[in-house]
Amino acid sequence: MHEGLSFSSTIHYGSGMRLRRSIGLAVVLCCLLSCLGVATEIIRVTVDGSINPVSRSLILRTLSTARARGAELVLLELNTPGGLESSMRDIVAAELGSEIPVVVFVSPSGARAASAGVFLTMAAHIAAMAPGTNIGAAHPVNMLGGGQEGSEDTSMDKAANDAAAFARSIAEQRGRNVAWAESAVLVSSSLSATEALEQDVIDLIADDVDSLLAAVDGYALPGGIVLSTRDAQVSVVRPTLRERLLGLLADPNLVYVLFIVGLYGLIYEFFHPGIGFGLAAGGTCLLLALFGLQVLPVNAAGIALILFGMALIVLDAFTPANGILTAGGIVALLAGSLTLFDIADRSIGLSWGTIAAVVGATALLSVFVLSKGLLIQRRPAVTGMAGLIGMRGEVRRTLTPEGRVLVNGEYWAARSVEGRIPVGNRVRVERIERGLLYVRRDDERESNRSERVGPQDMP
Repeated sequence: MHEGLSFSSTIHYGSGMRLRRSIGLAVVLCCLLSCLGVATEIIRVTVDGSINPVSRSLILRTLSTARARGAELVLLELNTPGGLESSMRDIVAAELGSEIPVVVFVSPSGARAASAGVFLTMAAHIAAMAPGTNIGAAHPVNMLGGGQEGSEDTSMDKAANDAAAFARSIAEQRGRNVAWAESAVLVSSSLSATEALEQDVIDLIADDVDSLLAAVDGYALPGGIVLSTRDAQVSVVRPTLRERLLGLLADPNLVYVLFIVGLYGLIYEFFHPGIGFGLAAGGTCLLLALFGLQVLPVNAAGIALILFGMALIVLDAFTPANGILTAGGIVALLAGSLTLFDIADRSIGLSWGTIAAVVGATALLSVFVLSKGLLIQRRPAVTGMAGLIGMRGEVRRTLTPEGRVLVNGEYWAARSVEGRIPVGNRVRVERIERGLLYVRRDDERESNRSERVGPQDMP
């Protein structure tokens, strides 16, 4: 009896141990799964360059990805000289309306958030800068030099006032320095990272991304949102192949040069049909230029002026305008180049150096081709009957005043313009009229030679 009880107790005790172990493992597994389930994710994207439709597409796609994944926050690393107002406004609207907190980090050291970058930084839920960075100078600038401080350009004043009001509204919504936001637009005010923190333009300064994520851990945002970023998983959103290609072609200077080179190629193919090189090279450059033009604000009048200028230059090669059309074409090309893009910020617009190089090269090439054409027109003809003018020959039938001469291995009917010329005398062709060569003695000494008669005369 006691032995049976003892055995039964042993069995019961062993089952309890296994049960407790199973429960313990289940609890640990549940904790691990729970930890994995609440692990936060940070979506990180980098914009290093101008604000344009390409960067706009990248940032909006990043915000959409973060919303779909339920990310803790979006980290935008920014380094920009500015950009297009339309793209900037779309990004700011997306930031202000984002359910996922957006952190804009101006980095690395030496980076800047200028012009459009000011609006993107102020619109973030949390604005941060790395040491050695700066922010500011958001005043609109006209490509032709208008719109500077003190200018009386009404359109630029309107643009500046509109931008200033937009900056104030962003600063008010995010609780930032409204006065400085306005001054950044109206008087191009700029601040270092330390100054921006002191003047309540940004929220913090961090050395790098790791320091930033550690600093914002536990950060309380309006609406009761508390960030948890210390051990978060960071996922990087990279540009697609199309975005990378468009990013390269978003440079107005590159697109402008490709467009002009493409026109050169087609003009070359027009003058040298059948070779194919001009068509291939010019067509490729034009297609790349058109691919880039779809992401830039293009002025149709600028394109029309460039095409008209090129047409005038080509037309001058077929008309006796003596350079007048070429001069008009150069002026039209220059005007078209200055108005090709509707970009108010010259820091990302078409540079004066590029315009001067392209227009100057076109002018020099046109003058060279035109001068060569004029020289060719002035040269005597070397083919056909016109090519005989100026050539030397020998009298084979006495010119009295008409007879026969041997010129360039052929016999020709000729007429002397200076009286009788005996056989054997050297003559030079002066002109040709109705197939008859008008000649004169080639050397005055021939006049002293005795006249040859008899069988030497052609029958």
